[in-house]
Amino acid sequence: MNYRKGIVIRFHSNTLTVRDLETHTNLECYMPGKFKIQKIRPIVGDYVEYYIEENNEFGVIKNILPRKNELYRPKVANVDQVVLVTSLKDPKVDYIVVDKFLVLVEKEKLEVVIVVNKIDLLISPEEKKELEEFINIYESLYPVIPTSKITKENIDRIQDVLKEKVTTLAGLSGVGKTSLLNMLDPDLKLREGEVSPKLGRGRHTTTFAQLLPLKFGGFVVDTPGFADLALIGIDKNEIKHYFPEFMPFQPYCAFSDCSHISEPDCAVKIAVENEEISYMRYKNYCAIYKEVEQQTNR
Repeated sequence: MNYRKGIVIRFHSNTLTVRDLETHTNLECYMPGKFKIQKIRPIVGDYVEYYIEENNEFGVIKNILPRKNELYRPKVANVDQVVLVTSLKDPKVDYIVVDKFLVLVEKEKLEVVIVVNKIDLLISPEEKKELEEFINIYESLYPVIPTSKITKENIDRIQDVLKEKVTTLAGLSGVGKTSLLNMLDPDLKLREGEVSPKLGRGRHTTTFAQLLPLKFGGFVVDTPGFADLALIGIDKNEIKHYFPEFMPFQPYCAFSDCSHISEPDCAVKIAVENEEISYMRYKNYCAIYKEVEQQTNR
């Protein structure tokens, strides 16, 4: 039997939309009952083997190939990188949400790019200063790209980041992920939403994860925005490894298992005092550590 390979671009209740890796065409496929019995559930980004039954326009999934990685939130597999979209106004995203997401990405050892959207809204000197401070905090750790659908600043740069890769686009509801995608590839024609004045956050326009082919090459996973971010499956003692700026200082702590919270002679805390590590990032680290600790003790 002739098996073909494809990538799952959308998962329905009983069927999958699969994009053939050779013909670049989409096909609806269904899964035999054995997958349900074995409690095997595919997710967007999974690579699969399938075949087409004679006189049938549907495909049949034969195998789900091993994943090289998997993100819990958003639920996607086999991505090359993550683009975290955030904003400093309408909505104003709390830095701790940014850092919690970065912890999840670091855990999966994925490359990450931070896009600061809606910079056209930052008009006052205080708002422009906050953008500058945000960039100063994060640009030594990750690429940071400011942009706006109004000014179209750095669009070429973002396209270069996405080209020929499988990228998951993530961020809080209302930060403009969908408008960013439409700006990058107008052929997508995705429905855009707006921020609710009453709630202060975005209305969901993407209600399910889907893998979108980009006309300039590559795929992007458009995912529903989230209102909050829970850290699941992470031990409090591993969180310090997901703050890369801690790494140069950790070997000089007095205790090899230093948590950088309350121990004396902690090189990381000294680096914070000396402004070699961002105080804001360290404060968020402590908050994340305590949150995970409380979850574990429940």
